[in-house]
Amino acid sequence: MDAPSNQEVVLVTGAASGIGRGIAELLMRSGSRVVGVDVQACSNVESVELDITDEDGVSAAIGEIEDRHGAITGLVNAAGILGKVHPPERLRLSDWERELRVDLSGTFIMARAVGTRMARRGSGSIVNIASIAGMSSAPTLAYAAAKAGVISLTQSLAASWGRQGVRVNAVSPGFTRTAALEAGIAAGVLSANSMEEPAALGRLLEVAEIAEAVAWLLSAKSSGVTGINLPVDAGYLCRVSWAGYQS
Repeated sequence: MDAPSNQEVVLVTGAASGIGRGIAELLMRSGSRVVGVDVQACSNVESVELDITDEDGVSAAIGEIEDRHGAITGLVNAAGILGKVHPPERLRLSDWERELRVDLSGTFIMARAVGTRMARRGSGSIVNIASIAGMSSAPTLAYAAAKAGVISLTQSLAASWGRQGVRVNAVSPGFTRTAALEAGIAAGVLSANSMEEPAALGRLLEVAEIAEAVAWLLSAKSSGVTGINLPVDAGYLCRVSWAGYQS
């Protein structure tokens, strides 16, 4: 076993890029042993190439990771995909099912595989990355539905495992300055002003701000917190309805 017995061992899915990458890097700098899980190799942290929708593959990989590094103390489910914007009549069922398979079922498969082990040991913390799209509505129909499911799943898992010492929470990012979002702005698909202006803070989120919230929920500093969904959205949700009023 490579990791010292007192070192936190945290799995981060989707760690090769975007929000998952930022979370993995922050946790690593904070002293945790971080193992990234992604369909591609992670250049920033030690990683395991894994399809989170492969139930048997996930189960085998979790066993191998714990054999090598010790008990997993934290899990961050940040892997996800976002499809194109289509009206309902043009959204293919195959695309709908693919997004729900990765974003919702993949989150459940990982949480169950790791959380069951945590529950047997009597401790652990899981943070699922949802989205403010799952708290309202969005033209990304499958993504919004999947993230709403993640929020509900988070509450159910928290209630299921709480007596076994496992905490399960969610973080719902708002519009966050990732490479993918910047590319969308550059291509004219997304409007920076349309994302920034409705937010109470009047700006986009930085990946580090999402990562800090996740790190807090993983840590003993939030030991009494479970079953919550924490929006980190620069105040987008609390102010977006103001657009209908004249100031």
